[in-house]
Amino acid sequence: MDRRAFLHGSGQVALSAWLAHYMSLIPTGASARRTVYDGEQLIPTLTKLIPRLMQEASVPGLSVAIVQNGKLSWQKGFGVKDATSREPVDGHTVFEAASVSKTIFAYAVLKQCEKGVIGLDAPLSRYAPSPLTHADPRFDTITARHVLSHTTGFQNVRSGDDPLKIHFQPGSQFDYSGEGYWYLQSILTRLAGRENPNDCGEYEAGVNICATDIDTFLKHNLLVPFGMKASGYVWNDDLARHAAHPHDVSGKPLPKSQPKATDAARYAAMGGLHTTSADYAKFLIEVLAPKPADAYRLNKRDHDEMLTPQIRLKEGEKVDDADAWALGWAIRQRPTGDIILHSGGQSGFRSLTMGSVQRKSGFVMLTNSDTGGNVLFHPALAAALNPLFVK
Repeated sequence: MDRRAFLHGSGQVALSAWLAHYMSLIPTGASARRTVYDGEQLIPTLTKLIPRLMQEASVPGLSVAIVQNGKLSWQKGFGVKDATSREPVDGHTVFEAASVSKTIFAYAVLKQCEKGVIGLDAPLSRYAPSPLTHADPRFDTITARHVLSHTTGFQNVRSGDDPLKIHFQPGSQFDYSGEGYWYLQSILTRLAGRENPNDCGEYEAGVNICATDIDTFLKHNLLVPFGMKASGYVWNDDLARHAAHPHDVSGKPLPKSQPKATDAARYAAMGGLHTTSADYAKFLIEVLAPKPADAYRLNKRDHDEMLTPQIRLKEGEKVDDADAWALGWAIRQRPTGDIILHSGGQSGFRSLTMGSVQRKSGFVMLTNSDTGGNVLFHPALAAALNPLFVK
């Protein structure tokens, strides 16, 4: 399951170091008022800078979308979808979003909470039996809020050597957990979707997963209403036609996954989204500059709750160099305004999105390489993107 795991080890250290440098470039207080940023040069700068960084890092392909003042201001593909075919990345190229998928799922869950399908603070044991193989009374205290803020106590991903278990009292501390997202996804399917008991597969540590309609559910309840028609979780002809292929650190193409319904039932919430940078930017716009609430969009109260820090992160707990974690989003708190962000990484793909709610601006970048972080996390790129976050 390494390909589905969030960035760890040296990759996570590099990410945190980059983000620390990124944030250090954003001035605060009086210095922020004295600094002049040339936002008009943002696109020309990125157009020249990104290809150079890609060449230095041997990244075959990258797609970027820039949001400014609540609108998509620029989208561009660089490089190639596949080092073998040399087919260029374009506006339709679909990448694996990896853990950036979690933001989409979190939004969909909060809308179901708003509709009364599931309670944000209700014990999840009310809706489904425990996924644990042994009794643990702490399980009865886990809620959807705990899942979305990574405070369930579950580890990131179970394995044969590390079976699923609760490591601390839920709500008491932070520990990034894909397993929590999977369990909440299974509950959402039980309450608002369907399962096919005749189509099942075995995954980590022998867990048996049956196909569900999570792809259809998320398309109907979020992707299509938000205009994300190129995005999805289950392989189809459109994804096959536009998919970027993964590459390892040496630039060698890796096998491209073709997720089935059982794969989506296991990984959709954790990291199963296939999307374009322009599609994801449509979602980012709904977060940064929300339209009025409707059957798919959150009301103001729940939108604000989504971006409200739920737990402060201690030094040893920090992910994405965040100060806190909200519901689906990491939060970096600055005097100039909070920055929301999420990164993702799985075999052959790296992704990053950041946004300023105050400025209604941000970006999403998707790459098809294990070395994509060397572009996404480069200090020169951070400096170039500063106009999105500071006036």
